[in-house]
This record gives sequence, structure tokens and C-alpha cells, in this order.
Amino acid sequence: MVLSIIVAVGENGEIGCRNRLPWWLPADLKRFKELTTGHAVVMGRKTFESLPNGALPNRKNIVLSRNPDFTCNDCQIFPTLSEALIKLSAEKEVFIIGGSQLFSQALPVANKLYLTRVHAVFPEADTFFPEIDSAEWIKSNEITYPADEKNRYSFTFCVYEKKENE
Repeated sequence: MVLSIIVAVGENGEIGCRNRLPWWLPADLKRFKELTTGHAVVMGRKTFESLPNGALPNRKNIVLSRNPDFTCNDCQIFPTLSEALIKLSAEKEVFIIGGSQLFSQALPVANKLYLTRVHAVFPEADTFFPEIDSAEWIKSNEITYPADEKNRYSFTFCVYEKKENE
């Protein structure tokens, strides 16, 4: 299984503000949907609660919650990332989609990172992506797009692969 993290970050590592994205980038949302459709997506409870329409369609939705009474429609719930990954071990690719605590847990064990760099600063942000250790990752792809009538900010789609241990 390939364990991938997919995330959009501002210039200072911002990923959220009051449990919402600090920006609206339809091109990034389209890429997210294209990459994750047909795969398992793993998220924390707060990320699940931030989804406007509940479980993401055409994906296996996995929610992590330590609350044994937490329930959600069209999702599987696990108390820990490791338990979820054991259950998902037969999947070709699994996507970690947030939030920040889950990104911190997954970064050391992930194989791939789909990162959208939003070229703006969001001072109101209250949630951040953990620091990426450049010694552990190699950028394998990068495409930059200018702001346009649909996407207020310029952004860069990046793909990183975990370096092999030598």
C-alpha cells in the first residue's frame, strides 16, 4: 500500500481557520477529487465534521476518533491510525486528508505527499501543517498556476516521494 498525504498549505504552513480552509481554490478541490476518488481517505473527526455534505462520495471514508460513541453515516471509525492502516492494508493507495494532528502522525510513515502550495499568507489561520524534513523527501513533480477568475491565489501542485533509506 502507498500511504499518501494530500494537503494544501499557505506560505506559512497554514491549512485551516476555524475548521475551514482559509481559501477557495476550485482547481485544488478538483485535483483532490481526481486523486482520491476510488480510494480510501483517512481523516480525523474534526476534519470529517468540516465536510459540508458528510462522507465524501466514491471513496472509502475512514474517520479516526477516540470517542467510542462517535458515529457517522457511510464511514468506518477507528480509534487510531495504526488500526485503520491494518484494516486498509490491501488498498493500493490510502490518502490522509487531515487534520493537523493526523498529518503529524502520518508524516513519518507516509510514502508520498501531494502538496498544493497556496502562494499567499493567511494571518487568521489557526491550524498548520507540520514541518517537512527536506532530507526525507524528493520532489518528483511541480506545476505552478497563476491566479485567475476562479482561483484567487496562484498555487503550485507538488508531488514528493519519500527517499529510500540508504
